[in-house]
Amino acid sequence: MAGRIPQSFIDDLLARVNVLDIVEARVKLKRTGKNYSGLCPFHKEKSPSFTVNNEKQFYYCFGCGAGGNSLSFLMEHDRLSFPEAVEELAKLAGVEIPKAEGPVDHQKEQRIKDIFALLEEASEYYQQQLREHSSKEIAVNYLKNRGMTGQFAARFGIGYAPPGWDNLLKKLARDEDTKLRLEQAGMLINKEDSDRYYDRFRERIMFPIRDMRGRVIAFGGRVLGDEKPKYLNSPETDTFHKSRELYGLYEARKYNQNLDRLIIVEGYMDVVGLAQYGIGYAVATLGTATTAQHLERLLKMVPEVIFCFDGDEAGRKAAKRALDTTMPVITDGKQARFLFLPEGEDPDSLVRQEGCEAFEQRLSESLPLSDFFFKTLEEGADMSSLDGRARFSNQALPLINQMQPGILKQMMQEKISELTGLSLEQLISVNNLQETTATHSAPEPDYYHGESDYPDDGYFDYQPEQSNFRQDKKPGKEFSKGNKKFRQAPPPPGGSAVHFNPASTAVSILLHLPSLSSQCGDLEILASSDTGSEQLLYQLNRYLQENPGVTPGILAVDWQEHDHLKPLIRQLNEIAHQTPIIDANNAQQVLSDSLNRLQERHLDREILQLKSQPHLSADDKQRLNQLIMKQAGSRLRKAPEK
Repeated sequence: MAGRIPQSFIDDLLARVNVLDIVEARVKLKRTGKNYSGLCPFHKEKSPSFTVNNEKQFYYCFGCGAGGNSLSFLMEHDRLSFPEAVEELAKLAGVEIPKAEGPVDHQKEQRIKDIFALLEEASEYYQQQLREHSSKEIAVNYLKNRGMTGQFAARFGIGYAPPGWDNLLKKLARDEDTKLRLEQAGMLINKEDSDRYYDRFRERIMFPIRDMRGRVIAFGGRVLGDEKPKYLNSPETDTFHKSRELYGLYEARKYNQNLDRLIIVEGYMDVVGLAQYGIGYAVATLGTATTAQHLERLLKMVPEVIFCFDGDEAGRKAAKRALDTTMPVITDGKQARFLFLPEGEDPDSLVRQEGCEAFEQRLSESLPLSDFFFKTLEEGADMSSLDGRARFSNQALPLINQMQPGILKQMMQEKISELTGLSLEQLISVNNLQETTATHSAPEPDYYHGESDYPDDGYFDYQPEQSNFRQDKKPGKEFSKGNKKFRQAPPPPGGSAVHFNPASTAVSILLHLPSLSSQCGDLEILASSDTGSEQLLYQLNRYLQENPGVTPGILAVDWQEHDHLKPLIRQLNEIAHQTPIIDANNAQQVLSDSLNRLQERHLDREILQLKSQPHLSADDKQRLNQLIMKQAGSRLRKAPEK
């Protein structure tokens, strides 16, 4: 539908709707000058970094990079698709959505609408059967024995699929077309040899699975006895993709206005049981292990997830798989924990025994990701021998290298050094891990990464695309600097285009301690640089000196007004989000060192450029001699005293 809505209508719609009205209905805002600010609804924060510019009709969060207009806000905050967000704005504006000319798959649109309607009917039917069917006592007694009340059965829409092959078929299949739709919804199975249909779910407790809008998209059925499979889920359909959906997520958001963590459990009854005892922030995967898509979705909503597993061998294996999935996804400011329950217990049974307070105490004592990671790898490792320490690091470092660049990754690298007694450089040599990047405590390597260009790719549009970053040198390629040869290190795993170098380090310090810009001078040496982070540093320093006391959110708003600055906003956000914050006690010294290294680098470049010219004028020769003397003086100042 998005491609068939005329762009002219979208532009007119955005002109009719006030972004401030859309955001203010969902986020508490305070006027700050010509803008409005508040706590970002897309990530956990204590001080406001979320800004709405009513004049230019867009919002931006400097903390997490979320930004856009009314459409993108509805899509991100209300979890709407693009056409759904357009439809919502059109309702608010009181206008009809026109359709542009072009092929329209009306049949597919109608099929999906029919499926949603039939799934809702099926949910109501199963709930009715739990109240009225002649064999309902079997299901009711099962739920009572599991400690479930009628109130929470109703909250989660729990129902009952009675015995029999065609109960749902008889109830909902009004004609052949409806039978086909029920099959496409995953509710009926077609017996091909006889072309007959029968119910997929029979004699099971039924749990409706809802999307973020509360629509029923599938079902999970739990047997009442010991039959197999214990849980049966709907198949993949047009409305249901199990690798992306989580049971209980809709309910957790609906009944908790301020979610700050989510528990990932294995069963539907665990989700409902915990909610009944006051722990209404559990979700369950749907017949699959936790995927990266699951985690990325959850960590956008909350700063912490807790995996909850049985304490047996199967639970430990499941936890190890979850750890492997989490490592590349976790970022600074987010946390993953691992909770192991006593043998033979599940969350539902344990919370009924201990109560809410005791169970939440277990949650607070659960193992952080880093502790679980090292505990798992240390088991069976002989840390008293060099070979054992080498094998330990050989297992640990590749996993850590998958992590996003940041403080947590650096601290885990340092932990390996602490456990093995070896420096990171030694570990790299022992394990031949060329992709490992040096930690902030290692000496600066005698090479640097090529900088990335940050094109203006519509970052504030309603459907932003991911920027395509380019490196000046390919990873692993040899290059020369002066009369020495070096091998370019590969970029850090995780896809970040931001590399740690003097310029990005200086940018990070100025973002967090903008008052230090007064000590940087004019940095005119960087004004003509064609390197992305150096150009960013020059512009940021200039802006901070001209606008003392400005907040990052206002900076982003102001830079949107200038075409030459707009491409730098994404890079600025990348550095702010990924580069570790330097401790305030040594920030001034680190900033000074970074600026000195930048000046030395430009000095080296100018010398090399002059030397590479076949013929030098008298002025060029004089300039070259001055630069060489300046270079020698700089190195003399840096040389240690004997």
